[in-house]
Amino acid sequence: MSFFDKLFGKKSAPTPEAAAPAQVIIPEPAAIAEGIVAGSPDPDEADKPQLIKIFDSYGRELMIPRAEWRDKVLMSNLQEAWNDPDKLGPLIVQALRDEFYSEVIGAAEQVQRIDPNPARGAVLLGLVYQKNNRLKDAEDVLNSYLTNHGDNGVVYTNLAKIYTQQGQQSRAEETLWQGLQVDPNQDNGVAMYEHLCREKGGEAAGLEASRRLAALPGSWRAQLTLARSALQAGDLEKAQSLHEECLAHCGRPVPQDVLMQISGDLGLTGHLMELVQATEPLFDAAIHGLPVGNNLFRAYLDLGQLDQARALVDQLYAQQRPDWKESLGAWDTQLAQAGVEISPADPQKPIRIAVLNIDGPVWLNSAAPGAELFEAKEDYSLRIAFLGSSGETSAPAEQVERQLADAPGRLSRMIPLYFAEQIHLGTDERAQALIPWIAEQDASGFVFSGHSWETETAVQIATQGEIKNDYLVVSHLIAKGDIWTVELRLLRTIDGTEQGTLSASFPPDSPQDALPELSRKLMELLEKQAEAELKSFPPAYQIPTDSSFPLYLLRLEQLLAIRCAATDGTPSGFLNGEREIIDGTMQLCLAHPESATLRLLLAQTLLSMRKVRPDIMPEFRDKILLLQSEKPLSPPAHGVLKRMMDEAVRV
Repeated sequence: MSFFDKLFGKKSAPTPEAAAPAQVIIPEPAAIAEGIVAGSPDPDEADKPQLIKIFDSYGRELMIPRAEWRDKVLMSNLQEAWNDPDKLGPLIVQALRDEFYSEVIGAAEQVQRIDPNPARGAVLLGLVYQKNNRLKDAEDVLNSYLTNHGDNGVVYTNLAKIYTQQGQQSRAEETLWQGLQVDPNQDNGVAMYEHLCREKGGEAAGLEASRRLAALPGSWRAQLTLARSALQAGDLEKAQSLHEECLAHCGRPVPQDVLMQISGDLGLTGHLMELVQATEPLFDAAIHGLPVGNNLFRAYLDLGQLDQARALVDQLYAQQRPDWKESLGAWDTQLAQAGVEISPADPQKPIRIAVLNIDGPVWLNSAAPGAELFEAKEDYSLRIAFLGSSGETSAPAEQVERQLADAPGRLSRMIPLYFAEQIHLGTDERAQALIPWIAEQDASGFVFSGHSWETETAVQIATQGEIKNDYLVVSHLIAKGDIWTVELRLLRTIDGTEQGTLSASFPPDSPQDALPELSRKLMELLEKQAEAELKSFPPAYQIPTDSSFPLYLLRLEQLLAIRCAATDGTPSGFLNGEREIIDGTMQLCLAHPESATLRLLLAQTLLSMRKVRPDIMPEFRDKILLLQSEKPLSPPAHGVLKRMMDEAVRV
């Protein structure tokens, strides 16, 4: 796509929303899915005069002050591309988008001097002069091209815009029509002509203008407007005939705006199957991207074609466009929600609950190199289990339901995972998290019970395996209002007696003060009641204590979800948002580059994801290797993590 095409393109507005695995609620209300439409993308977002948005090598969005961007980035980039019009031109176009007008005058004049395509150079320079309110200079440049090189439709159209800005309306219309006779398919020229006619005589005049354009030799773009009118009048057959005429002559690959309008118009008039049939064979993710992909995705979703929708999302993710990340993440969530709605839990069917045992930290595999950084446990150590997955919400469900994991459900699993790693690493004892879940074809997901586990049931869960736990910490979440509370019960499993209780309250988005303090009190309780041997945390155990702490808890729970997804019998739709999980964990590592724990969390996430979605791993290879290179850990952690990361991203 040329930089002129890019200049007049549109972007789809992102809709950020975190994706989540499924959970089975006993009982908990189901979320409401978002409405689905098949429309065209929104216009460009509003100007940000003081800041420029960029993405770094890790895909992180950064905002740079305009002056700094201009002096340190823009001018340097222009100078480096000074003798290459194919590189210099797009830099100028982007600068114009960012409202750097005077800064690119010299560069545009350079393009006009060296560009082997004189029309391109003339149009770009005319545009830069126009943005700097040098209308006479812009007019002279474009007229000079016509004198020296002959007719060019795009040049005529840009000249017509100059005349309009100068108040020469009749001359502008005459020049515009002259350009359309030369090239009746230039998108801006066609749009401008139809708009002018519509302003003068209403919709009927605009439609007549489209018919005049369609009658010109070689015309195919105006047929899109005529097809839209036919769809609005309910004449699908006529619209499809006009679409076919346009597509037969517009060339390949089909221009992005053409396929976007065809798919958008069909979607907005409810012809979703026809949208898919027309768009799917012509769609190229690298060329048509998010704008056309948006229309196709929403049609797939509305038609219940979830496999096709997932394949489309994978195609778009593979383009590795950080500016698409939020939109694609929202699509992941919509797909997950649609999958839950298609396969709801049967409230009449008996629920068979299994329990997943996570020994020690969820990110520490005793058989992986990461175990070398931590002291091994003795066989005679106490065994302490943690059971959560229950909570009370302000709107409890009346029956068993299946939904996407929500904040209370997630936190009910984060708490036992967090306390298990704290006790495992802060004492001489062994700890494990017990995660109830359902792995059935029609209702796979984590369990979230609306009631705290009864003592007898909880003890039975903690002692059902070959190795019996000596003590059990049952956590229960009260997720109501602006302040949530977690309650802990310490049980001795041999007789089910309660050894003590603890609780802590906190804002749901800020548990970083309450939970570590509650962990400290729990260790004291275990020392007193269970004679647990306390010790200092190992040097390699470094977790965030600031505002990143909630994100750390989230990534623990997501690693748990990946491990569940990798077990035999778990349906493929159980896990979603896979790329966000990896990316978010990597961003956490970048925020705390000295932490071996976070790097182990990332490595284990990658290794586990490799078993579930090996197809997406190449998308992260370069970023992971860059992280290891730019942010090395101190030995011996660096060597250990290098082995794990190399295995995770190997080709």
